[in-house]
Amino acid sequence: MKVAFATQDLKRVDAHFGWAKNIAIYELTPEGYSFIEAVAFEGDLQEDGNEDKLAPKLEIIKDCALLYVAAIGGSAAARVVAHKIHPVKVTSPEPIEEVLEKLKDVLNGTPPPFLRKALLRDQERSFDFEDEPA
Repeated sequence: MKVAFATQDLKRVDAHFGWAKNIAIYELTPEGYSFIEAVAFEGDLQEDGNEDKLAPKLEIIKDCALLYVAAIGGSAAARVVAHKIHPVKVTSPEPIEEVLEKLKDVLNGTPPPFLRKALLRDQERSFDFEDEPA
């Protein structure tokens, strides 16, 4: 599953979603994680009420199951959830790799319902009519 992080320094979850200079995306499995990409954003990111700044970020994270942020506004959170992405707020800046390690441990244990749902989102559902009894 893909996990996105709102980050100013590409090392920590330390940014408000709308104000983030970067979005870092990782692939996470029960075995480990790998960096996919980081996308930088420019312009006046701190302008409140500017919903246009969210569209490019939502496009970048559209395939992600989780979004880690230091903060997120109500309308942005609603838009993230509408894309079936679960936002997770950290209480203080946290290293991205530590978050990924904790998530990996959770995946290997008993994931909470929201995480099980996020995992299922990534699995292709296929149905083969030939397998169905006549």
